[in-house]
Amino acid sequence: MKNWWQKSIIIAVAVLTLGAIPPSHMLWESLLDEKASSNSHAEDDQHKQFIYDWQDPSEYYYESITILDTVHKMAEEQAYLKFGSRIGPVIRDEFQTAVLPNMQRAIDLYLASLDSGKIAKLAISEKPSGDHSEKIFHIYDMETNEDAIRFHVRTEKKPQEGYFFNFHYHVADDDFQQHIALGDIYWSKNTPPKWLS
Repeated sequence: MKNWWQKSIIIAVAVLTLGAIPPSHMLWESLLDEKASSNSHAEDDQHKQFIYDWQDPSEYYYESITILDTVHKMAEEQAYLKFGSRIGPVIRDEFQTAVLPNMQRAIDLYLASLDSGKIAKLAISEKPSGDHSEKIFHIYDMETNEDAIRFHVRTEKKPQEGYFFNFHYHVADDDFQQHIALGDIYWSKNTPPKWLS
């Protein structure tokens, strides 16, 4: 059946091109040669013998933790360290669902804009500030010691509502001027304790 289609195509091309491409043209010969060689390869594939060698999977095990996983984990640890034992248990669930995913997305977006050479030079600060200071952690360049992103939380008192924790971050691109919101968590009408307490 395929042979019939092929002959029909050759005749149709010859008629449509008014004989400019005759059936004896090199184009048709190369097409026929490719078909013959593909048939011989198909026959060879049927007679191949495959040998499977069992490999120990532990030889090929690579740790699945990526740099993003590491950064996300460190960011979360620094946040809980800042919250301390008095604030942490109260806001933990809401932080996990409302703020942490936004924080991780901001980190992902920033890291995606860098090449691997710059990413390798980054680190996360390990000392969140206490009392009423805003710093949770900063991502900085280890060579220049300059901050790239600053993640902060600010305590705000809204009239008639009470105290909220405003999570936000700043980027070096605008000299850390703009507050980019990550989310708010309600505390209560009572003054919250100091950070790290």
